[in-house]
Amino acid sequence: MIQIHHLNCVLIESPFGKAIGHCLLLEENKKLLLIDTGIGLLETRAPEKKLGKELIEIVGFKFQEEITAIKQIEHLGCPATQVEHIICSHLDPDHIGGIADFPQAKVHVSTEEYNSFQSGNPRYLSQQLSHAPEIELYEVNDSEWLGLPARKVNVPFDTDIYLIPLFGHTLGHCGIAIRTGDSWIFYVGDAYYLRAELTDRNHPVDELASLRADNNEQRLVSLDIVRKVIQDHSHTIDYFGYHDPIEMK
Repeated sequence: MIQIHHLNCVLIESPFGKAIGHCLLLEENKKLLLIDTGIGLLETRAPEKKLGKELIEIVGFKFQEEITAIKQIEHLGCPATQVEHIICSHLDPDHIGGIADFPQAKVHVSTEEYNSFQSGNPRYLSQQLSHAPEIELYEVNDSEWLGLPARKVNVPFDTDIYLIPLFGHTLGHCGIAIRTGDSWIFYVGDAYYLRAELTDRNHPVDELASLRADNNEQRLVSLDIVRKVIQDHSHTIDYFGYHDPIEMK
């Protein structure tokens, strides 16, 4: 039986308001899996050195050691060494800083995203993967999830987990679908910043999302995909994004 813990691993205070980093910890038969990792322990202890003053000021990061994924997992009574796998929606700094706190964990990410990371795209911080974790890449849509192309994640869990391509925010950005009995959790990553975007196509945060998108046209297509799957399957999915505080359980 899988147990799912919702962790807030990022604090942001910006002109757009407060934001979070909604990560997931999956626990099954004493095995642990993280979905995104938030800001890491070393970054929290030396933020300007690890992230840079400019990025901190632009984004509005605030730092508290107790909200790092590794500290929250330890507070749950679980050894950090039990985190053997990390699935990444994408490789932006606020999503993967904590990977270095789990050097034994294999990282799972789309091929398109990793290639963009390796290309020198300035949105990424290459040092966040400088510890050379084992990485498994996913390029082929080998499955289908609720009518959408999907990539089954290769992890030793009984639960089905899929990467759902939702490109645009970054070139390889994916949502993540997790089976929970007869229902699904649909984590959409940064396909939207605020849940209000699902119904308000002119929400002010759309300007920020447009500026941060590697391909804004594709981002808008992906957001419409999210809207449709939620509309068509609202009775079988629990959905949320990464940044909206109202979605944190």
